Amino acid sequence: MHVRCPDRLPEDVYRQVLEQLAELSPVVQALPPTAALVELKGALRYHGVDGRRLGEVLRVRTISRLGVDVRVGIGPSITVAATASGQITEPGGVLAIGPAQVTDWLGPLPVEALHGIGPRQAQVLRDYGIHCVGLLAAVPPATVQRLLGGRAGRQAADRARGIDPRPVTPRALPASASVSRTFPRHTLDGAAVRAALLDLVVTLAHQLRGRGQAARGLTLTLRFAGGTTWEKTRRLPEASAHDDDLRTLAYRLIDAAGLQRGRLTGITLKGEDLIAADQVAEQISFDGAREARLVAEEVSDRIRAKFGPGAIRPATTLLRVS
Repeated sequence: MHVRCPDRLPEDVYRQVLEQLAELSPVVQALPPTAALVELKGALRYHGVDGRRLGEVLRVRTISRLGVDVRVGIGPSITVAATASGQITEPGGVLAIGPAQVTDWLGPLPVEALHGIGPRQAQVLRDYGIHCVGLLAAVPPATVQRLLGGRAGRQAADRARGIDPRPVTPRALPASASVSRTFPRHTLDGAAVRAALLDLVVTLAHQLRGRGQAARGLTLTLRFAGGTTWEKTRRLPEASAHDDDLRTLAYRLIDAAGLQRGRLTGITLKGEDLIAADQVAEQISFDGAREARLVAEEVSDRIRAKFGPGAIRPATTLLRVS
């Protein structure tokens, strides 16, 4: 089963959809930001119904419990199921393709509808007269490899025939943590914005260290007067929960926003793809200033643990103002 949620679904709602999937089958693979795969073999035997019925049950549950409709494709392989879900018009529905139907169903579809075929690959195939999946399946695999490249060509030729041995690999949505700040008045002040961002960095880093986690990336979301938002995500060179590392990347993110006269109403900083801190390799450092800051960070954590999170706040006089 391949499940597509509505675009721009909030992450917390997406997590709840994944929980609904886990009620149907223990083998769920999250495909963030809005899709998922479910292995149904064991679930069909357990529930005593066919795949279409499970898809309908899922839709009823997500609509009634979450107010979210989903598109559900069901098939004998990931490619068939994902292609089927892509053929359902919004807001939702269920399309089940049985093993005996695969060839006849895939054949008339345009090549770009086959899951895994990107726009550029589809254009190359069309330039050579291969405009539907049936024609792609009829072309010798060696020819497809010459057109699309070795690995990509092999995969495209196999998937056009419904061949896709990939298993559904259980994978939960990577953990994340976020902190937010709402401005009491619309602000244009660059110093005030950076002060708020630095405060969020310190709060998030302290939260991560307290949970024994480190972030592999950061997402910065800016909310503007009028309801518009700007969001950007970047990866850290190495997973970290240190103020220094998160601050450096956070400043790069806000620099990328190119703020000039935008009136901000709020700001959110999210640590992405969290891992356990003990999985992060400690690098030997010859930077004495950084080592001193890390020692100070440990001391600050102990002070906050004893006197509360507000015992130490970042000094705005140390902000770099652009």
